[in-house]
Amino acid sequence: MKNLAALTLALLLTASLPALAEGDAQAGEKVFKRLCSGCHQIGESARAFFGPQLNGVIGRQSATTTDYVYSDAMKAANLVWTRETLTAYLEAPKQVVPGTRMIFWGLSDPEKIQDLLAYLQTFAAQ
Repeated sequence: MKNLAALTLALLLTASLPALAEGDAQAGEKVFKRLCSGCHQIGESARAFFGPQLNGVIGRQSATTTDYVYSDAMKAANLVWTRETLTAYLEAPKQVVPGTRMIFWGLSDPEKIQDLLAYLQTFAAQ
């Protein structure tokens, strides 16, 4: 009986904690290469390309990298790129930031979005 109570308590406590890293970073790397790498770079030698480099994007204020010229819409967006805002943006960029120059129709698969975010989260700001 004590074991059951302890297990129940552990499950309740675990369920109330936020997930540290949702998604599969290895699967996210594949998503990045297929959908993002044509315009964005990430990693040690990343620089702006057709889009800004994405090192440290999670937690970063929108339109703040110094090596990219952002659209007026992105400058005015005043977002912090959290997992939540990035999820919404990846699902429908033009709804989150009307007037964005990003040419991407959106990603409707929640698992692929979480995988991509897990991958992006492995790269700190430089």
